[in-house]
Amino acid sequence: MAHVVQCLDQPSNYKDSQARVDRQKQAELLAKSTTLYIGNLSFFTTEEQIYELFSKCASTEEGGGIKRIIMGLDRNTRTPCGFCFVEYYTHTEALACLRYISGTKLDERIIRCDLDLGYKEGRQFGRGKSGGQVRDEHRTDYDPGRGGWGAQAQRAEIERRREVEERYADAQDGPGAVATGGGDWKESAAPVQEATLKRGRSPDEEADNADNERMVSAKRFDPKHVLT
Repeated sequence: MAHVVQCLDQPSNYKDSQARVDRQKQAELLAKSTTLYIGNLSFFTTEEQIYELFSKCASTEEGGGIKRIIMGLDRNTRTPCGFCFVEYYTHTEALACLRYISGTKLDERIIRCDLDLGYKEGRQFGRGKSGGQVRDEHRTDYDPGRGGWGAQAQRAEIERRREVEERYADAQDGPGAVATGGGDWKESAAPVQEATLKRGRSPDEEADNADNERMVSAKRFDPKHVLT
C-alpha cells in the first residue's frame, strides 16, 4: 500500500532553471535542505503572518526554529509579489512543513510549500517581464489577492485604451469633424442676429417721421373731415 498513498514530505520535481546542478546533485542537496519555497501567497500577506504559521513546525526545544524569512519582491516596485523563502535550522522542520502546512490556507489562499536548494542573493526578485512572478505574466483570470488581472491582460487593456484615445483624437482633428461644446455659441450669435434684422434710423428719417405723425394728427381733428 506504500505506493498508493503519496508521501507528503517529498519535494516536487521542479528544478530551478538558474541552478547549475544536475538531477543527482539536486537530490542530494534537497535531502538535507533546510529552506522552503512558499508559493501562491497573497500580495498582502505579511512576514509576521508567515512567521506565526510556520513557527508551528519549529522545534525550538531541540535547537531548531525559523532562521529567517525572505519575502519575494517585485523587481521594479520592490513590493511583495506572492512568494517567499522560509529557512529553518534543521531539515526535520522543513519536512514537517511539507507534511502539515503545504496545502493549507493563509489569508484565504491555499499555499504551496516545496523544498528549495537554498536561498541565494537575488532570488528574492520576481523573474517576470513586468517584475513579478512568471505565473502572473500569463494568468488570464482576475485575482484580487495577486494584483487583479495578469500582466499580459493588463498590458493589452492599456494598449486598447490608447488606440481608442488616438482614434478619437484623429476624428476630432480630421476633415469633416463636428464641432462640439456647450450652448455658448448661441448666446454670442443672438445679439448679432437681432442687430441685422432691424436697421437703425438716421436723424433725417426721424424728422420726417415726426412731421408725418403731426400731419396725420392734424387731419384727424380737422372739422372738414368730421362726418355729419
